Amino acid sequence: MKKTFISSEPIAVAMAIIYQEGKYLMQLRDDIPGILYPGVWGLFGGHLDPGEEPEAGLKRELIEEINYSVDQLTKFRCYADSKIIRHMYSCPLLVPIERLQLNEGWDLGLLTVADIQRGYGYSTKAQQERSLGDIHRQMMLDFIATQTR
Repeated sequence: MKKTFISSEPIAVAMAIIYQEGKYLMQLRDDIPGILYPGVWGLFGGHLDPGEEPEAGLKRELIEEINYSVDQLTKFRCYADSKIIRHMYSCPLLVPIERLQLNEGWDLGLLTVADIQRGYGYSTKAQQERSLGDIHRQMMLDFIATQTR
């Protein structure tokens, strides 16, 4: 008989708010069934390995997802509920977007504050506007609000 292990511990993830010249780097997630937030704009980052510190995990994820090595991350906020803990960091994008290598996701793009506020961004690969994931949009709006004070 196969046993299924179900953890009561929330899943831990670390995500990056990456900015350049007033725009924000976002990932258009793959549009495939079975993943969270399919086909919508989200943030780069991901699940932490057991025992992995959030900052180290995020640095690992950024190299894996877009081949971007970050020296310093700034802790922004932690969003937690009973299922997931989202460790949020910010950092500047110090290279042209063309130098990034998209290894995970459908597309990437620099979205404007106006795009984020209205909840949609244009994807050249999808050749259409796609929505932002609700939680990702809210976290971005929270961050943007702290930058304009």
